[in-house]
Amino acid sequence: MKKNLFKNVAFAAIAGLALTACNKQQPQVEDKTEAPAAASQLKIAYVEVDSIMTQYTFAKEYSSLLEKKSANIQKTIAQKGQALQAAAANFQQKIQQNAYTREQAEAIQAGLQKQQADLQGLQQRLGNEFQAETEKYNKALHDSIANYLKVYNKDKKYSLIFSKQGDNLLYADKAYDVTAEVVAGLNKAYKGSAKK
Repeated sequence: MKKNLFKNVAFAAIAGLALTACNKQQPQVEDKTEAPAAASQLKIAYVEVDSIMTQYTFAKEYSSLLEKKSANIQKTIAQKGQALQAAAANFQQKIQQNAYTREQAEAIQAGLQKQQADLQGLQQRLGNEFQAETEKYNKALHDSIANYLKVYNKDKKYSLIFSKQGDNLLYADKAYDVTAEVVAGLNKAYKGSAKK
């Protein structure tokens, strides 16, 4: 009997603790119901990244500059590659005509291999320089947009401004598209031109 009484007291104590714990947690549920009300007050906008890339003067100038650098790199590598191929073809032709002694042929072949290694080194170096320049541009572009959006948003008071590129937003109402305002403001704030 004492065991049953002890079990009943223990059960009552546990039930009492559970009820008080539930009562303490109840206000937390009410707090969560307030969150959607705050969420409904979110002010949201988005910007079309493709439009910035084609209409923002800084982006257009720098893209043009990078295209020219890329074309120059490809032209330089192609010219040196063609010269190396011509030298290798000439060497092969003279080998077939027995125009070289063995020592001369080995020396010329070693020279061609060094030219090939130099060309690969040049291609790697120019590629790294171009990549560094592209990363520098991307950072400058991102910083430029982010800094402008801070200024732009002082008056607009958006909670979120998304970037829309391709189909990364499944649905976006055009009423929330602020691209034209942002591009116009970016172009107005942009001073100077990309370094040539």
